[in-house]
Amino acid sequence: MSVVILGIETSCDETSAAVVIDGVDVASNIIASQVDLHAKFGGVVPEVASRKHLELIDCVVLEALENAKIDFKDINAVAVTHGPGLVGALLVGVMAAKALSYALKVPLVAVNHLEAHIYANFLEKPDVEFPTLCLVVSGGHTDLVLIKHHGSYELLGSTLDDAAGEAFDKIARAIGLGYPGGPLIDKLAQGGNADAIDFPRVYLEDGSLDFSFSGLKTAVLNYLNSAKQKNVEINTANLAAAFQQAVVDVLVDKTILAAEKYGVKVIMLAGGVASNRCLRNQLKKAADKCGFKVIYPQPILCTDNAAMVACCGYYKYLRGEFADFKLNAVPGLALGE
Repeated sequence: MSVVILGIETSCDETSAAVVIDGVDVASNIIASQVDLHAKFGGVVPEVASRKHLELIDCVVLEALENAKIDFKDINAVAVTHGPGLVGALLVGVMAAKALSYALKVPLVAVNHLEAHIYANFLEKPDVEFPTLCLVVSGGHTDLVLIKHHGSYELLGSTLDDAAGEAFDKIARAIGLGYPGGPLIDKLAQGGNADAIDFPRVYLEDGSLDFSFSGLKTAVLNYLNSAKQKNVEINTANLAAAFQQAVVDVLVDKTILAAEKYGVKVIMLAGGVASNRCLRNQLKKAADKCGFKVIYPQPILCTDNAAMVACCGYYKYLRGEFADFKLNAVPGLALGE
């Protein structure tokens, strides 16, 4: 008998609900984005995001059920992101999920947002060989995670300051591209020369699997300020390409280092920055040389979405990992908690 999971995701500025059957069949995945709403502010405004989630959540859930052609009575469990993220935004999803779980008398499943991003890969590749390594790259996180088996994680490295996606957003804003910055820089960089400007690559001490992008961000801003003071015209395509290459070089090198150290055969990509073309291409080339396989979700599953939450919830459902109605939003939730 099939297991039908309703997933709910409201950790930042996407209101999403999805129906996933048996962990692989995405019957629906509705995403109501707030990008246009927050673009005029240059980033997400937490209070605005929370209010928009309140406005949209009921309609998004109903649309997910309608598109999946299922009724409330068909749902076996409700899975919801309860952290990390914006506390007000998270609370909207958590409250909605608790209400549905109570009304339908089905289990409530609490999902970590980072864990959900990892599980976007299992939607399309459920038979990944363990242990496997995942590079989670987004606006708020840059993490290398060793996955020993379903539900078992070891954090090998993380960012000490700016996440990669955060650095993309800040540099995009500095050169007037707008928000969100990652896709805009990726597009602009296609027409640029990555070797035109030599920006620093920060690797920290030998063997470190942690990341730091604040120095790179500062170097780019100093370059922009210096050019402005000298009244020198900047080739923004070259700048975007050089900056992006500096980020990708570090991400790829540390990921390959971790894969070799921990003896995995498969490397996964996850998170919003996982859709970056330069990152995907360079990681695949480096992995091919070393005998690793690289997998990553389709772009729509890299962004925040409820299908990945439902997929993660499915495996927790099979393990009987259910939450009670004391479940709360935890904005600083660590992976594995």
